Amino acid sequence: MDALQIALQILLGITSLLLTLLILLHKGRGGGLSDMFGGGMSSSLGSSGVAERNLNRFTVILGITWAVVIIGLGLIMAYS
Repeated sequence: MDALQIALQILLGITSLLLTLLILLHKGRGGGLSDMFGGGMSSSLGSSGVAERNLNRFTVILGITWAVVIIGLGLIMAYS
């Protein structure tokens, strides 16, 4: 294994954990599993605070980073 592959695997582990935590931090929007656990009781669909928008942006950026790392690892494994 070369250093790039090891670095990408470590980055994949970190981004996977962070992405899981960020997704769990989002508010439930209702109609799904969040209703089963009581998350759908207080849901205002129209308003989203600054913290929620920033959480959405960071989650999207981290998700894109996660996908790029997976594609990079796949290419390295396919051509080595």
